[in-house]
Amino acid sequence: MKIKRQKHAKKTISFYKYNFCFREPFQILIDGTFCQAALKNKIQIKEQLPKYLMGEVQFCTTNCALKELETLAKDLYGAKLILQRFQIRKCKHVKDPVPASECLLSMLGETNPHHYFIATQDQELTKALKKIPGVPLLYIILNTMVLDKPSERSLKHVQAVQLGELVSPSQQSSIKALKEKEGLSKDSNDRRGKKRKRKSSNPNPLSCLKKKKKPMPQQPKKTDGEKKKRSRQRKRRPAEAKEAAVSSNPTTA
Repeated sequence: MKIKRQKHAKKTISFYKYNFCFREPFQILIDGTFCQAALKNKIQIKEQLPKYLMGEVQFCTTNCALKELETLAKDLYGAKLILQRFQIRKCKHVKDPVPASECLLSMLGETNPHHYFIATQDQELTKALKKIPGVPLLYIILNTMVLDKPSERSLKHVQAVQLGELVSPSQQSSIKALKEKEGLSKDSNDRRGKKRKRKSSNPNPLSCLKKKKKPMPQQPKKTDGEKKKRSRQRKRRPAEAKEAAVSSNPTTA
């Protein structure tokens, strides 16, 4: 019987790995009803569940699930102690807690993007979860933990992807990466549209320096041959000038 359950779990996990990109460590989101059933049937969740799922596991819960156990009867005190040991994931109801079933549904959204396994004994919550594609369900029955088979909604989703009517999560991630690479995504367009504000900074110290005057280009010196010869005029004395005038006019003699 144990071998059959192990084979069934392995087949179901392979379905979610291949079609919905589930990877280890598997994230198990647990509520108080599952802890209470485990306590009643003497099941060690931390020891037995990783062996059953054949992989590494992270146990987690929400603040709303803990608050719900605190407000209920004292009979659930043991379940509260078990639930407190797990990681608490942030939900949208920090200030105003809601019932655990409502909180877990809000954590999954429409497509379970964080790939949670849900461990619960709540029948109404289970019906609601089966309407969301790609949600593995864990519950306790006959003193054993059971991984439920994929829901009809998950099977139809996979069939639609294979027929090309829908895009698988892996294809969505690859398309998103290509858009970001080509600059076609909304985030890249928003970044391009926004103008960057220039930060006020100190002036560049090099710009504050006084500009050095450029030296004037020196003309090449002229050689001795190129120098113009100055014409020197000889100054005559008064007596010599008189004699020259007489010699030029002989009639006056």
